[in-house]
Amino acid sequence: MTENRTMDAIHRNILKKFHTLCSALGLTEAEKRAIVESYGVESSRDMDTHDLINVCGKLSEQANEKVGAGEMDKLRKRVMAAIGAYLKAVGRESNATVIKGIACRATGHADFNKIPRERLRNLVAAFNNKVKDAQAVNEIADGLLLQSYFEYGRPQAKA
Repeated sequence: MTENRTMDAIHRNILKKFHTLCSALGLTEAEKRAIVESYGVESSRDMDTHDLINVCGKLSEQANEKVGAGEMDKLRKRVMAAIGAYLKAVGRESNATVIKGIACRATGHADFNKIPRERLRNLVAAFNNKVKDAQAVNEIADGLLLQSYFEYGRPQAKA
């Protein structure tokens, strides 16, 4: 029973990805319908999960080609900047090798240049949010430190 729920969830997620990629590529309803009907079904919901995975892979390649190499390089630089800012916010030293390693480990890819566009965008958002969170925590901690200083007075040195 749980296998069916798991498979249904996987199928729904891949179906969402299919429609997202179709939108990103600007495919019309007729073009989507042509893709779906080429698999002998009337609706994308009726497609086999493996067929959906294959179609999504091909559409993803087309989306990456559409973006172009220059835009992918800019996105990779944004990822490196976001991770570098996070490492700086938490007081860690970093260099390009460390940053690329973190990005690869976070996405499960062996090569930084092979990380797909969607995952790069996710990394930028995730690490920018981490920087904002770290700054908010530091502001709260600094505020509490000042508050305790004024409430309890200056700490006295022990003799």
